[in-house]
Amino acid sequence: MPAVTLDESNVTEGSGKLREKSDDDNSQIEEKKEKEIKEQATQLNETETQDDIDPTGTVNLQFLVPGTSEPISAMFSLRDNVQDLRQVVLDRPESCHKTCFSLQIDGVRLDDFAELHMIEGLKDGAVVKVVEEPYSVREARIHLRRIKDLLSTNFHINAYSAVDHLSLSFLSAVAGIDVEEEVARVKGQNVGTVSTEECLPPAQVFATDEIPTLLEPLFPANAEPKVPQCVKELSPSAWNPPPGGRRLAGDLLYIDVVTLEDVHVNVTSSTSGFFINKTHDGIFNPQPHSEPCRSHSLVGLLNQLSPMFRKNFTQLQKTSLKRHPLEVIPTPYQVFPWAVPQAEHTIDTLRAEDAAAIRIGYEEHMPGQLRDWNEELQSARELPKDTMQQRLLRDRAIFKITSDFVAAATRGAVAVVDGNVMAINPGEDEKKRMFIWNNIFFSFAFDSRDHFQELGGDEAAYAAAGGDLKGVMAYNRLDTQSLYTLSTVIVDYRGYRVIAQSIIPGILQREQEQSVVYGSVDSGKSISSHDKFLELLSKAGKSIRIRPHKVINSSDEEVDLCSSVECKGIIGADGRHYILDLFRTFPPDANFLGENKQASDNVDDKETKSMFPRPYKHKLCCLRPEMIEGFIAFRYVLFLKLVAMHVSAAKQREMQNKNEEKPVDEANGEQQSECPYKNRLNSSDKDSNENTKLEEAVKEAEESQDNHTESSAANATDSSDISADAIKSAAKAVGSINDAEFDIRFNPDIYAPGIKHASSEEGALSCDKLLVQDASDFLVETVIIKMVEDFISLSQTPLDGSQLTDIMHNRGINMRYLGKVASILSLRADLEHVHKIAVMEMIIRTVKQLFKVHMQSATLRTLSVAISHFLNCFLSLYPSPLPHLPAEEVIYKKKKSKRKPVKTQGNGASTVAWATLTPEDLWKLIEEETKKNFGFELACKNSDGAFLKYRIHRISLLRSFCLRTGVQVLLREYDFESRKYPTFTEDDIMNLFPVVKHTNPKAYDASAIFEAAQGRLQGGLIGEAHELMVEALNLFHQVYGPLHADIATCYRAVARLHYLAEDAIQAVSYQKKAVIVCERIFGVDHPDTIIAYVHLALYCHNAGMASVALKLMYRARYLAVLVYGEGHPDMATFDSNIGLILHGQREFKISEKFLEKALDVQLKYHGPESVHTAMSFHLVARAKACVNDYRAALNAEKTAFSIYSSKFGEADSRTKESSEYLKHCTQQAVLIQKKLNEIAGKGISKDADNKKTSGVATVRPDEENISQLMGYISGLQGVLPSSTSPVKDTSINVKTSSKPTNEEAQVLHHGKQDEILDEMD
Repeated sequence: MPAVTLDESNVTEGSGKLREKSDDDNSQIEEKKEKEIKEQATQLNETETQDDIDPTGTVNLQFLVPGTSEPISAMFSLRDNVQDLRQVVLDRPESCHKTCFSLQIDGVRLDDFAELHMIEGLKDGAVVKVVEEPYSVREARIHLRRIKDLLSTNFHINAYSAVDHLSLSFLSAVAGIDVEEEVARVKGQNVGTVSTEECLPPAQVFATDEIPTLLEPLFPANAEPKVPQCVKELSPSAWNPPPGGRRLAGDLLYIDVVTLEDVHVNVTSSTSGFFINKTHDGIFNPQPHSEPCRSHSLVGLLNQLSPMFRKNFTQLQKTSLKRHPLEVIPTPYQVFPWAVPQAEHTIDTLRAEDAAAIRIGYEEHMPGQLRDWNEELQSARELPKDTMQQRLLRDRAIFKITSDFVAAATRGAVAVVDGNVMAINPGEDEKKRMFIWNNIFFSFAFDSRDHFQELGGDEAAYAAAGGDLKGVMAYNRLDTQSLYTLSTVIVDYRGYRVIAQSIIPGILQREQEQSVVYGSVDSGKSISSHDKFLELLSKAGKSIRIRPHKVINSSDEEVDLCSSVECKGIIGADGRHYILDLFRTFPPDANFLGENKQASDNVDDKETKSMFPRPYKHKLCCLRPEMIEGFIAFRYVLFLKLVAMHVSAAKQREMQNKNEEKPVDEANGEQQSECPYKNRLNSSDKDSNENTKLEEAVKEAEESQDNHTESSAANATDSSDISADAIKSAAKAVGSINDAEFDIRFNPDIYAPGIKHASSEEGALSCDKLLVQDASDFLVETVIIKMVEDFISLSQTPLDGSQLTDIMHNRGINMRYLGKVASILSLRADLEHVHKIAVMEMIIRTVKQLFKVHMQSATLRTLSVAISHFLNCFLSLYPSPLPHLPAEEVIYKKKKSKRKPVKTQGNGASTVAWATLTPEDLWKLIEEETKKNFGFELACKNSDGAFLKYRIHRISLLRSFCLRTGVQVLLREYDFESRKYPTFTEDDIMNLFPVVKHTNPKAYDASAIFEAAQGRLQGGLIGEAHELMVEALNLFHQVYGPLHADIATCYRAVARLHYLAEDAIQAVSYQKKAVIVCERIFGVDHPDTIIAYVHLALYCHNAGMASVALKLMYRARYLAVLVYGEGHPDMATFDSNIGLILHGQREFKISEKFLEKALDVQLKYHGPESVHTAMSFHLVARAKACVNDYRAALNAEKTAFSIYSSKFGEADSRTKESSEYLKHCTQQAVLIQKKLNEIAGKGISKDADNKKTSGVATVRPDEENISQLMGYISGLQGVLPSSTSPVKDTSINVKTSSKPTNEEAQVLHHGKQDEILDEMD
């Protein structure tokens, strides 16, 4: 059964092997630092002390809040700062409305940005006094905004558009209760049998051809809790700002309030607080009202003014407290849902004010100032990093600045595309325009200056933006001192790709040609170099595998480079050395050179078409860094083998004392040293995976060197010479640039058009080309094949295109190889699920490019019409969809045309480019572009043909399309099969969001400790693993905050540790947080979210909450059906778990249905002889027995017994258990038959319930063993419990005088079963 495993990390697959196989000179990025951190984590005694205070300790503080009688107690880490103390005050219901206050200890005001261990005199139990402070205009506005947020009833509406970085989480709505509170109440005790109504699966859990997948259940019915309204209106008054005289009297702001009692008042915000003035009926009177009504906070004032406000606000707080803090904390990056329900648009004056005002960046925090993004980022990178605490502070600063920059760049890019930002060169063509907004430089990814004319034009410019981002990420990981990169964000919006970058100081005051001191600004015509840049890039090139090389510039001068020609080096006005345009950082992909190679005459045309290299739409195809790492590791293994072979051969020649075979051996040795890598590869393919042979060869080589050393001084000299010769020969054979060591580098300019290399480079160029070709061949012949093998073994089971993309990228496979991968997958029936996903991914990527062109021709007024028309052409069966242009435009055209109107498509749409699209044209383009870009033939002329041929679900394709393009659709059931009406209308398009790509700063210390914890867990040291895991979680929190993908992974790992330690309460608590974090940062239907739901269901069932576990499993199964459809290998895990839970609740009929579906999936993907299939047969047999279908039960158990006996033998516990069950099942069949005979003889009616038909005493299924079996099936437990059967049927309590032997079981297996079954029939 496919294991839903939890062991995942942020390290690229195979990197552990890399570190084992490579020496210090060839280690990967940050490897030394990570090893040091692991050593520190292993010792578990690292402490950092400052001022005799342990910063790792904790302290308990008491808060005294004005207006409350009881102090607030809270525990803090000494690493926390005073801002964390303020947050506690803001989180408490009795003080949540207070914003303008300071914190004091013993009368001394605390610095808001100081850490607790820096506060003098701080001790456990100290009293922190909350002191109300005078307001300023800024504080008054912050207070009003805070109150509006507290009174807001639009949380989900804001989350639909990711306002304030909110996102959705449905765990509470799905479970119906707070699982954390419930598990603490239950405390592992079973709460009893769940009613049949609760056990019945919802309709959306299954999907068939007749009943398509439902979309509306994506949002649970109770997802939006009803919250009471507290006031009718609360908004800034039109009397603002206060006149000069009133400002001198302390007036800051005027606020209009209409209470639920329909009382209209005008409130003055002054420096001392809030009071009601005498302004009324349009007459301004700022004097205080005669009735004293004053408070330091607005909530206090409204409590005095309106009794209904006081009542509803208390109820509102109770509702808000039910939300987990992780559900309301802003995410680091925006997450947009792809489908949302129709929401009512409400009046909000503050929202209107924000939209109308020109707010740049985070103006509320830095009023009137622009953030210098470049200086902030580079200063953060220059922070010290000697100790772990310094590195944590540095990583936290870099992550926070990056997330802020991404948010600002996204807003700016949307404003640029929508035309709301003035260009700095407005007179030029639209594609050439550049913009500056909020100290960020924006440009379009078009070939506006003809720099990419020879590389593919606009397609090359589009790809160069993504390649540049990869280069920036690579150099950021290297973290080379004194070498700086720009903050870079790529935003795809409305068909335009916008590049947002921080600004190099001084770059705007001079021409780029004058600024660039390294590299080329004109595609290699004029090239310059710089000593300092050469030094820095050479240092970085050792790790990033770039070979220093020489090229010829337009003056026929040799120029030294240690990067691609396009890489530009600029010295900013701040004296820092910046590099940019890094899209050629990695070596080119020889399989996609953008040109055809002539095939030999004896090669068949069909083979020629499938061969590499093949043409591509641009010439900027580069290999991925993960692939380079894997190739280097592969070459290093080969290097060790060759050294061992040469040393061993030399030792044999010396021992033979000039035997006759010596010349032959020497010739062979020379031939081996001179042979190209491919010949060497052919000779070593057979044992390339045999590590033992390699170790023996290396050991033998070392022994040979030792023997030579011990013999004599002369022999020692010979031995050293032999070793040097062996290393030299091996280095030459594997393509090392250094004869004395293993050092493989790539020339990024090897296939660059128009680049002339120096004459001294001629010898190295042939090696460069061969090396790049070998790497490209390694990708096709080894990496892709290994990935397919993992698909076959089900160690990798992607659920959608995003997971397949991650799998391929983590292995270094570019997505342009999807056609090659799909062709291989199509050869095996058990890879149908991956083949389907691969085809879907090719279609989506092709459609995304077509949609980009489609959107560029649409105006802002017609966006929704254009999108709905494109979706109708793409997904609907409606034969002739026609776009409906806005009525005013049609009328305008009719009025303007005095002559006979021109024939159009019914509404004046013929002149619009996007409106001429038809389904036939679109699918023809899809077929052509898929063939062109991926080399894969869809062989389908329309959507119906594609969906039937590849069994693709239209709703899954709609989801993928929306996620990739930023389209947000209305949450409703779409009729894709209708031929009478179009599926989509313009009202179904709810929004269009930007799709953002950016760098992802990592917490390297926390990641290293997390990896060390996983090593402890694999070694069985659960206690040590738990300590390290919690430490890693704390470090992740310090760097990222509470919401990040690494934190979700860590929560899942800690939850699993508690589950293995049988701590059900903590397991549920941590896994609940993992689910919420996954929903918030990935999306409510992401595959990682689905797996998190499965694990939480398991932990809840283990804690005795079967009803909650069922709801969670039904949710997971529905999401899997929505994302992929039926028949996925992981669906067997889901169905088995659901069947086991239902079996434990004695709902045998429903359980049987799910277990049979799981068996069908296991047979499809594992085959009839698999242990996983045997387990499913075993479970089905028990389910069948429980519904008295003993013929099917015995047949199923016979199959399981035969598989177990053939795989493990007669002595294995699983075989014995199966044989015992065969005996029990047969005896139960005999008892049933006797009972039926008695009933027939007496003439008693046989109408009885399913659970009571047999009349035999039954026992309750063992819930604990069911939970253990669920853990085994889900991959969370490595060992299957073997004591008793984890699932008991209604006949398990039958007592026998003696246990059956295996021989007796074999007799039953072949003989008496059929007789008994015949008698029963």
